[in-house]
Amino acid sequence: MHDAQQPTAATTDDAYTSESIQVLEGLEAIRKRPGMYVGGVTVPAMHHLVYECVDNSIDEVMAGFATTITVRLGVDGSCSVVDDGRGMPVDPMVHENPAINGRAAVEVIMTELHAGGKFDDNVYKVSGGLHGVGVKCVNALSKWTEVEVVKDGKVYLITFARGEIVKPLHVIATRDDATDDQPRKTGTKISFLPDPESYPGPGES
Repeated sequence: MHDAQQPTAATTDDAYTSESIQVLEGLEAIRKRPGMYVGGVTVPAMHHLVYECVDNSIDEVMAGFATTITVRLGVDGSCSVVDDGRGMPVDPMVHENPAINGRAAVEVIMTELHAGGKFDDNVYKVSGGLHGVGVKCVNALSKWTEVEVVKDGKVYLITFARGEIVKPLHVIATRDDATDDQPRKTGTKISFLPDPESYPGPGES
């Protein structure tokens, strides 16, 4: 009679080694585990994406730079949040990290975790969100995202698909080309469609 050999950590599928550690780059972490950032993939979690955009606009109001916030819901399940605040910065970043240096600030805000103006007390004295993650969740978990910025007499646009840049920041109009949808002198408009891979929508099966 003999004792059965006991499995060791090294001989089982439950071994916890360096091979168990995953490093997710950029917005991949949000797409991989949305529950860690927006509470899951349920309808309330999808609504959280709207709240993140609205919170940014509210911060502009609380800081005294915006007076109006407009939220529009599309029949396709998309959403747009428009404010008449200062407009996200569009100038190039000056940063010691070469992966960030020279990129448009709005691009960095939308793609780099923990990047934003709310860490600087001189930019926002009071803010509803201070982790620099919120709007990245919107970008990462949306089939497409468009950010339109009215600033310095121009209208800028940058577009993304599931967090990846589709069209870099570029000028699409001047203030002389203002429309009923863009009557402001300055401001930000974020439009997005929640990704059907994460959130079933009315336009997707």
